[in-house]
Amino acid sequence: MLDVVLAPTRPLQSGTDVPGRVALRQGGSAATTARWLARLGARSTLVCAIGRDNEGRGLVSTLESDGVRVRATRVAGARTGRIGVLVAAGGERSFVADRGAADGLEPGDLRAATFRVDLLHLPIYSLLGEPLGRAGRRAIELARAGGALVSLDLSSVAPLLADGRRAALRLVGDAAPDVLFATRVEAEALVGGRDLAALGEIAAVVVIKHGRSGASVLARSAAGPLAFDLATTPIEATDTTGAGDAFDAGFLVAWLTADAESRHRPATLRRAVLAANRAAGRQLGSAPPELAL
Repeated sequence: MLDVVLAPTRPLQSGTDVPGRVALRQGGSAATTARWLARLGARSTLVCAIGRDNEGRGLVSTLESDGVRVRATRVAGARTGRIGVLVAAGGERSFVADRGAADGLEPGDLRAATFRVDLLHLPIYSLLGEPLGRAGRRAIELARAGGALVSLDLSSVAPLLADGRRAALRLVGDAAPDVLFATRVEAEALVGGRDLAALGEIAAVVVIKHGRSGASVLARSAAGPLAFDLATTPIEATDTTGAGDAFDAGFLVAWLTADAESRHRPATLRRAVLAANRAAGRQLGSAPPELAL
Protein backbone atom coordinates (compact mmCIF):
# COMPACT_ATOMS: atom_id res chain seq x y z
CA MET A 1 0.00 0.00 0.00
CA LEU A 2 1.11 3.55 -0.71
CA ASP A 3 0.93 5.79 2.35
CA VAL A 4 0.02 9.41 1.65
CA VAL A 5 1.08 11.01 4.92
CA LEU A 6 -0.40 14.40 5.89
CA ALA A 7 1.26 15.97 8.93
CA PRO A 8 -0.02 19.53 9.57
CA THR A 9 2.11 21.70 11.83
CA ARG A 10 -0.98 23.30 13.36
CA PRO A 11 -4.66 22.30 13.67
CA LEU A 12 -6.62 21.98 10.43
CA GLN A 13 -8.95 24.84 9.54
CA SER A 14 -12.03 24.22 7.43
CA GLY A 15 -12.02 25.98 4.05
CA THR A 16 -8.36 27.04 4.04
CA ASP A 17 -4.80 25.68 4.18
CA VAL A 18 -2.35 25.12 6.98
CA PRO A 19 1.37 24.39 6.59
CA GLY A 20 2.72 20.91 7.10
CA ARG A 21 4.37 17.94 5.43
CA VAL A 22 2.97 15.66 2.73
CA ALA A 23 4.96 12.48 2.00
CA LEU A 24 4.50 9.41 -0.21
CA ARG A 25 5.88 6.34 1.55
CA GLN A 26 5.85 2.58 1.55
CA GLY A 27 2.96 1.49 3.72
CA GLY A 28 0.69 -1.46 4.38
CA SER A 29 0.75 -3.46 7.59
CA ALA A 30 2.00 -6.70 6.01
CA ALA A 31 4.66 -4.91 3.97
CA THR A 32 5.99 -2.97 6.96
CA THR A 33 6.18 -6.12 9.07
CA ALA A 34 7.98 -7.89 6.21
CA ARG A 35 10.45 -5.00 5.93
CA TRP A 36 11.30 -5.12 9.63
CA LEU A 37 11.57 -8.89 9.67
CA ALA A 38 14.21 -8.56 6.94
CA ARG A 39 15.97 -5.70 8.70
CA LEU A 40 16.18 -7.80 11.84
CA GLY A 41 17.82 -10.70 10.01
CA ALA A 42 14.92 -12.97 9.08
CA ARG A 43 14.36 -14.30 5.55
CA SER A 44 11.17 -12.46 4.73
CA THR A 45 8.75 -12.81 1.82
CA LEU A 46 5.77 -10.54 1.16
CA VAL A 47 2.85 -12.02 -0.79
CA CYS A 48 0.60 -9.25 -2.09
CA ALA A 49 -1.32 -7.71 -4.99
CA ILE A 50 -0.54 -4.37 -6.64
CA GLY A 51 -1.67 -2.45 -9.70
CA ARG A 52 0.18 -2.28 -12.99
CA ASP A 53 1.44 1.21 -12.22
CA ASN A 54 4.46 3.22 -11.12
CA GLU A 55 3.31 3.17 -7.49
CA GLY A 56 3.29 -0.62 -7.40
CA ARG A 57 6.70 -0.87 -9.04
CA GLY A 58 8.11 1.72 -6.64
CA LEU A 59 6.77 -0.10 -3.58
CA VAL A 60 8.23 -3.43 -4.72
CA SER A 61 11.61 -1.82 -5.40
CA THR A 62 11.64 -0.17 -1.96
CA LEU A 63 10.93 -3.46 -0.18
CA GLU A 64 13.48 -5.39 -2.22
CA SER A 65 16.12 -2.81 -1.31
CA ASP A 66 15.48 -3.78 2.34
CA GLY A 67 16.03 -7.46 1.59
CA VAL A 68 12.37 -8.55 1.32
CA ARG A 69 11.51 -11.08 -1.37
CA VAL A 70 8.27 -9.88 -2.97
CA ARG A 71 5.74 -12.17 -4.64
CA ALA A 72 3.37 -9.59 -6.12
CA THR A 73 0.35 -10.31 -8.31
CA ARG A 74 -0.29 -7.40 -10.65
CA VAL A 75 -4.02 -6.83 -10.99
CA ALA A 76 -5.23 -5.48 -14.32
CA GLY A 77 -7.65 -2.56 -14.15
CA ALA A 78 -6.99 -1.70 -10.49
CA ARG A 79 -4.52 0.79 -9.12
CA THR A 80 -2.13 0.03 -6.28
CA GLY A 81 -3.83 0.50 -2.92
CA ARG A 82 -3.22 3.68 -1.00
CA ILE A 83 -3.95 4.98 2.46
CA GLY A 84 -4.37 8.60 3.49
CA VAL A 85 -2.66 8.98 6.89
CA LEU A 86 -3.54 12.11 8.87
CA VAL A 87 -1.03 12.58 11.69
CA ALA A 88 -2.19 14.63 14.68
CA ALA A 89 0.00 16.36 17.25
CA GLY A 90 1.48 13.67 19.50
CA GLY A 91 1.74 11.14 16.68
CA GLU A 92 -1.75 9.58 16.72
CA ARG A 93 -3.11 8.78 13.27
CA SER A 94 -6.39 8.57 11.38
CA PHE A 95 -6.72 6.67 8.10
CA VAL A 96 -8.65 6.78 4.86
CA ALA A 97 -8.20 3.45 3.05
CA ASP A 98 -8.51 3.06 -0.72
CA ARG A 99 -7.48 -0.59 -0.97
CA GLY A 100 -7.62 -0.90 -4.75
CA ALA A 101 -5.57 -3.83 -6.06
CA ALA A 102 -4.64 -4.98 -2.53
CA ASP A 103 -7.94 -6.85 -2.21
CA GLY A 104 -7.44 -8.55 -5.58
CA LEU A 105 -5.14 -11.35 -4.42
CA GLU A 106 -6.72 -14.70 -5.38
CA PRO A 107 -6.16 -18.13 -3.79
CA GLY A 108 -4.94 -19.31 -7.20
CA ASP A 109 -2.14 -16.72 -7.06
CA LEU A 110 -0.51 -18.57 -4.16
CA ARG A 111 2.20 -21.19 -4.61
CA ALA A 112 2.70 -23.90 -1.99
CA ALA A 113 6.50 -23.55 -2.15
CA THR A 114 6.23 -19.93 -0.98
CA PHE A 115 4.69 -21.11 2.29
CA ARG A 116 7.35 -23.62 3.29
CA VAL A 117 8.39 -21.35 6.12
CA ASP A 118 8.78 -21.22 9.90
CA LEU A 119 5.93 -18.76 10.37
CA LEU A 120 3.20 -17.02 8.40
CA HIS A 121 2.20 -13.57 9.66
CA LEU A 122 -1.04 -11.86 8.64
CA PRO A 123 -2.73 -8.60 9.57
CA ILE A 124 -6.50 -9.02 9.92
CA TYR A 125 -6.89 -7.22 6.57
CA SER A 126 -5.58 -10.39 4.87
CA LEU A 127 -8.67 -12.29 6.05
CA LEU A 128 -11.21 -9.63 5.06
CA GLY A 129 -12.77 -8.73 1.73
CA GLU A 130 -12.92 -10.84 -1.39
CA PRO A 131 -11.06 -12.47 -2.93
CA LEU A 132 -8.31 -11.46 -0.47
CA GLY A 133 -10.01 -13.13 2.50
CA ARG A 134 -10.11 -16.47 0.67
CA ALA A 135 -6.46 -16.04 -0.27
CA GLY A 136 -5.55 -15.35 3.35
CA ARG A 137 -7.34 -18.49 4.51
CA ARG A 138 -5.65 -20.50 1.76
CA ALA A 139 -2.27 -19.13 2.85
CA ILE A 140 -2.93 -20.45 6.37
CA GLU A 141 -3.80 -23.88 4.94
CA LEU A 142 -0.61 -24.00 2.88
CA ALA A 143 1.55 -22.81 5.77
CA ARG A 144 0.02 -25.29 8.24
CA ALA A 145 0.50 -28.13 5.74
CA GLY A 146 4.22 -27.40 5.80
CA GLY A 147 4.38 -27.27 9.61
CA ALA A 148 4.53 -23.48 9.93
CA LEU A 149 3.30 -21.43 12.87
CA VAL A 150 0.79 -18.62 12.27
CA SER A 151 0.66 -15.16 13.82
CA LEU A 152 -2.18 -12.66 13.41
CA ASP A 153 -2.48 -8.95 14.21
CA LEU A 154 -5.98 -7.55 14.79
CA SER A 155 -4.75 -4.31 13.17
CA SER A 156 -7.86 -2.08 13.27
CA VAL A 157 -11.20 -2.13 15.09
CA ALA A 158 -13.49 -0.91 12.30
CA PRO A 159 -12.57 -3.53 9.66
CA LEU A 160 -12.39 -6.24 12.34
CA LEU A 161 -15.95 -5.58 13.54
CA ALA A 162 -17.49 -4.66 10.19
CA ASP A 163 -19.71 -7.79 10.27
CA GLY A 164 -20.18 -7.81 14.05
CA ARG A 165 -18.29 -9.19 17.00
CA ARG A 166 -19.48 -12.79 16.60
CA ALA A 167 -18.26 -12.88 13.00
CA ALA A 168 -14.92 -11.39 14.12
CA LEU A 169 -14.52 -14.00 16.84
CA ARG A 170 -15.33 -16.76 14.36
CA LEU A 171 -12.85 -15.36 11.84
CA VAL A 172 -10.02 -15.13 14.37
CA GLY A 173 -10.90 -18.48 15.93
CA ASP A 174 -10.88 -20.21 12.54
CA ALA A 175 -7.41 -18.80 11.85
CA ALA A 176 -6.28 -20.40 15.14
CA PRO A 177 -3.14 -18.27 15.43
CA ASP A 178 -0.23 -19.45 17.53
CA VAL A 179 0.53 -15.80 18.34
CA LEU A 180 -2.12 -13.06 18.46
CA PHE A 181 -1.16 -9.37 18.51
CA ALA A 182 -3.63 -6.62 19.43
CA THR A 183 -3.80 -3.19 20.98
CA ARG A 184 -5.89 -3.00 24.14
CA VAL A 185 -8.69 -1.29 22.22
CA GLU A 186 -8.70 -4.06 19.58
CA ALA A 187 -8.58 -6.79 22.23
CA GLU A 188 -11.48 -5.30 24.19
CA ALA A 189 -13.51 -4.88 21.00
CA LEU A 190 -13.02 -8.54 20.10
CA VAL A 191 -14.03 -10.00 23.48
CA GLY A 192 -16.75 -7.45 24.27
CA GLY A 193 -17.44 -7.35 27.99
CA ARG A 194 -15.45 -10.51 28.75
CA ASP A 195 -12.11 -10.58 30.53
CA LEU A 196 -9.16 -10.25 28.16
CA ALA A 197 -7.94 -13.60 29.47
CA ALA A 198 -10.58 -15.08 27.13
CA LEU A 199 -8.15 -14.40 24.29
CA GLY A 200 -6.09 -17.26 25.68
CA GLU A 201 -8.78 -19.57 24.29
CA ILE A 202 -7.89 -18.38 20.78
CA ALA A 203 -4.08 -18.31 20.77
CA ALA A 204 -1.30 -19.95 22.78
CA VAL A 205 0.49 -16.58 23.02
CA VAL A 206 -1.37 -13.25 23.14
CA VAL A 207 0.52 -9.95 23.12
CA ILE A 208 -1.54 -6.86 23.97
CA LYS A 209 0.24 -3.67 22.98
CA HIS A 210 -0.14 -0.60 25.21
CA GLY A 211 1.93 1.86 23.19
CA ARG A 212 4.09 4.00 25.49
CA SER A 213 3.10 1.85 28.49
CA GLY A 214 4.58 -1.45 27.28
CA ALA A 215 2.65 -4.68 26.74
CA SER A 216 0.73 -7.48 28.43
CA VAL A 217 1.35 -11.14 27.64
CA LEU A 218 -1.00 -14.09 28.05
CA ALA A 219 0.40 -17.54 27.32
CA ARG A 220 -0.26 -21.22 27.82
CA SER A 221 2.67 -23.13 29.28
CA ALA A 222 3.38 -26.58 30.63
CA ALA A 223 3.08 -25.11 34.12
CA GLY A 224 -0.30 -23.54 33.39
CA PRO A 225 -1.51 -20.17 32.07
CA LEU A 226 0.80 -17.17 32.32
CA ALA A 227 -0.20 -13.52 32.48
CA PHE A 228 2.11 -10.57 33.07
CA ASP A 229 2.63 -6.93 32.19
CA LEU A 230 5.94 -5.54 31.01
CA ALA A 231 6.73 -1.83 31.13
CA THR A 232 9.09 -0.47 28.49
CA THR A 233 10.91 2.81 28.07
CA PRO A 234 8.45 5.41 26.67
CA ILE A 235 9.42 6.82 23.28
CA GLU A 236 8.39 10.28 22.10
CA ALA A 237 7.10 10.26 18.53
CA THR A 238 5.64 12.71 16.04
CA ASP A 239 4.33 9.90 13.81
CA THR A 240 3.58 6.39 15.07
CA THR A 241 2.75 4.91 11.64
CA GLY A 242 4.18 1.42 11.31
CA ALA A 243 5.37 1.14 14.92
CA GLY A 244 2.94 -1.68 15.72
CA ASP A 245 4.06 -3.63 12.65
CA ALA A 246 7.72 -3.21 13.60
CA PHE A 247 6.80 -4.35 17.13
CA ASP A 248 5.34 -7.56 15.69
CA ALA A 249 8.50 -8.20 13.66
CA GLY A 250 10.77 -7.62 16.64
CA PHE A 251 8.76 -9.97 18.82
CA LEU A 252 8.60 -12.72 16.21
CA VAL A 253 12.31 -12.70 15.40
CA ALA A 254 13.27 -12.91 19.08
CA TRP A 255 10.57 -15.49 19.86
CA LEU A 256 11.44 -17.77 16.93
CA THR A 257 15.13 -17.66 17.85
CA ALA A 258 14.30 -19.55 21.06
CA ASP A 259 13.87 -23.32 20.86
CA ALA A 260 10.30 -24.62 20.75
CA GLU A 261 10.34 -25.86 24.37
CA SER A 262 11.22 -22.46 25.83
CA ARG A 263 8.98 -20.21 23.71
CA HIS A 264 6.23 -20.16 26.32
CA ARG A 265 8.50 -19.45 29.27
CA PRO A 266 8.26 -16.01 30.92
CA ALA A 267 11.94 -15.16 30.31
CA THR A 268 11.65 -15.85 26.57
CA LEU A 269 8.42 -13.88 26.25
CA ARG A 270 9.88 -10.93 28.19
CA ARG A 271 12.95 -10.88 25.93
CA ALA A 272 10.70 -10.96 22.88
CA VAL A 273 8.60 -8.01 24.14
CA LEU A 274 11.75 -5.97 24.83
CA ALA A 275 13.04 -6.80 21.34
CA ALA A 276 9.66 -5.77 19.94
CA ASN A 277 9.85 -2.42 21.73
CA ARG A 278 13.33 -1.78 20.35
CA ALA A 279 12.12 -2.50 16.80
CA ALA A 280 9.16 -0.16 17.27
CA GLY A 281 11.55 2.51 18.50
CA ARG A 282 13.70 2.10 15.40
CA GLN A 283 10.61 2.52 13.21
CA LEU A 284 9.68 5.71 15.05
CA GLY A 285 13.19 7.04 14.56
CA SER A 286 13.54 6.11 10.90
CA ALA A 287 10.50 6.68 8.71
CA PRO A 288 10.69 4.84 5.39
CA PRO A 289 12.14 6.91 2.53
CA GLU A 290 9.79 8.74 0.22
CA LEU A 291 8.98 6.88 -2.96
CA ALA A 292 10.56 8.07 -6.17
CA LEU A 293 7.71 7.84 -8.70
